[in-house]
Amino acid sequence: MIKLLVLDVDGCMSNGKIIYNSKGEEIKSFDVKDGLAIVSWIRLGGKVAIITGRVSKVVKNRSKELGITHLYQGIKNKESKLKEILRIENIKSKEIAVIGDDLNDYKMLKLAGFSFAPKDAVKEIKDIADVTLSKNGGDGAIREMIEIIFSKNNQKEEFLKLWY
Repeated sequence: MIKLLVLDVDGCMSNGKIIYNSKGEEIKSFDVKDGLAIVSWIRLGGKVAIITGRVSKVVKNRSKELGITHLYQGIKNKESKLKEILRIENIKSKEIAVIGDDLNDYKMLKLAGFSFAPKDAVKEIKDIADVTLSKNGGDGAIREMIEIIFSKNNQKEEFLKLWY
């Protein structure tokens, strides 16, 4: 059973584009359907970690808004950080699902019990992922991933009952 979702940001939670306004402030867009799925996952007792190579106030705000407790930014060795989280949470690698889109996510995906790549991930990541999603990063890929996991965990009905 999957207990922990591990999310990359740029190219997975967002479309991977980095936009700056005239004040030099970073702008990102996030899919609200992804957000609803993340909140649902947490409400049903799941854990979520964000491990990203960049540092962004926007990501900090989004993770707080969604109730994500494990936020790690500026991480160069994502595999090492993931192993640390597994120790902290006492979770086995087979109990985690990871989504990544580029080469810096490779080792993290290899460690996961269940790995995902957005439709627009680089070829090397799609080649090793258990599932290549039909959605691009920032355009519902996280929602699609979580719905697959809810089905795998036999939680689809619980998920739906949260909202109707």
